[in-house]
Amino acid sequence: MKGLTDRQLEILEFVSRSIRENGYPPTIREVGKAFGIRSTNGVRYYLSMLERAGHLKRSGRISRGMGTVGMRRPQAGIPILGRVAAGVPALAEESIEGHLEPEGLFGDPAGLFALRVRGDSMIGAHICDGDLVLVRRQDSAQPNDIVVALIDAEGGEGEATVKRFLRDGPRVVLKPENPALAPIVIDTREQTVRIVGRVVGLVRGIA
Repeated sequence: MKGLTDRQLEILEFVSRSIRENGYPPTIREVGKAFGIRSTNGVRYYLSMLERAGHLKRSGRISRGMGTVGMRRPQAGIPILGRVAAGVPALAEESIEGHLEPEGLFGDPAGLFALRVRGDSMIGAHICDGDLVLVRRQDSAQPNDIVVALIDAEGGEGEATVKRFLRDGPRVVLKPENPALAPIVIDTREQTVRIVGRVVGLVRGIA
């Protein structure tokens, strides 16, 4: 492209190829590794040059926050939801508070969402108020799994809760990890409980 050095063009092509093949752009560290640039400031210099030249758009909010101009980039990372409603994760854009960069720690991010915990019912499992739990979407669970469940009371929309999943005959027991709180026991002949997903990770310290 006119006005770009060979290195700038190579980096731009690398970013474009990553978006095209993976559905998301590379991180600054991945760009540095690919081109033997040890300093993250060195990578940022090249990205800033491409941005000023109008070939790249960047966002500082997430580590994969870049996209090539003229190319629609799918939203990268794991969506952070403020709530779970109507039995399924609310993945509409207005329901998403932000995104987390998975960095390969939780496997394939395609089936994951993050949910902010409210309350101290799971402190015994080291899940505290304000933490983000990483949840893999699924509609079933094994005993002792920590799950996000939705309880429908008398046909209402229900309330999402993070608890340990147990069974007692026809009853589902959603057990808190806090001795001060009683388990939630649902007789499935009278109420419906839906498993929204299984908790697979925890992120702390993100406001």
